[in-house]
Amino acid sequence: MSQHLGELVALFTATLWAFSSLFFTRASRQVGSQAVNRTRLLLATAFLSLAHLLLQGTLFPTAIGAQRWGWLTLSAVIGLVLGDGLLFYTYTLIGPRLAMLLMAAVPVISTLFAWVFLGEVLQGIEILAIAITVTGIGWVVMERQPASDLPEQPRKFATGILCGLGAAAGQALGLILSKQGMFGGFPALSASLIRVTTAAAIIWILAIFQRQAGITLNALRESGSRTPILAGTILGPVFGMTLSLVAVQTSEVGIASTLMALSPVLLLPLTYWQFHERITPRAVLGTLSAMCGVAMLFLL
Repeated sequence: MSQHLGELVALFTATLWAFSSLFFTRASRQVGSQAVNRTRLLLATAFLSLAHLLLQGTLFPTAIGAQRWGWLTLSAVIGLVLGDGLLFYTYTLIGPRLAMLLMAAVPVISTLFAWVFLGEVLQGIEILAIAITVTGIGWVVMERQPASDLPEQPRKFATGILCGLGAAAGQALGLILSKQGMFGGFPALSASLIRVTTAAAIIWILAIFQRQAGITLNALRESGSRTPILAGTILGPVFGMTLSLVAVQTSEVGIASTLMALSPVLLLPLTYWQFHERITPRAVLGTLSAMCGVAMLFLL
């Protein structure tokens, strides 16, 4: 069991993110995605600070070296601020399905970055398993991509593709920097709190300058969005993000990011249950492919 602890945590993280995406989808339909993004980071900072007080004895990590602080802050800027910001912008340009397909490139990019920056080398069979899993994820995401959802303007489409790839690269590099910042067994909870606090501070400063802070706070007054934002925050930025750092800390980044990218596959039964979306044979085939890749990562 301990041999695959990181992989098991990554799978659990993907499950949490699948559920959190349902809650955030409901909330975004009420108050908009940007308001949800700002609110979830603010709430996550509060929840993680409380958890840190209970488990570590302080509201915020103390006695952090400048080097560690730099790595984790940089990972927040690149992964949570720039990466997530580009992802939300990609949604508006080419739609969520194609954006999610581009995000399936995160495991591939993470594997390359981990090899270049961390010296992590995967075996050939592990690379094959990652490729099979990513292919399955791609099939699941694209099987419900109607042609009418694609933008008509070529420039808008090209910009969306570039932003989507930028978002994938940002999230992948954020994982690499996070792992570097946790060297020496630094607690994942402390690292998660530093990253979320940094991202929340930057995004809320921008919101104040853009005069969006008041509008965002009003989102919490909407009865239809308050509960989904709260539930999504607890499952996503609080537990999910912290466990994602545990996963990359205890296993290879490429393998962990592959397993955490399974959220679209895990969403299939959830969206059928919540939104009554039809599950097609292609989605089933993609799911089987992804599961085969996952089995290879665990059994080989």
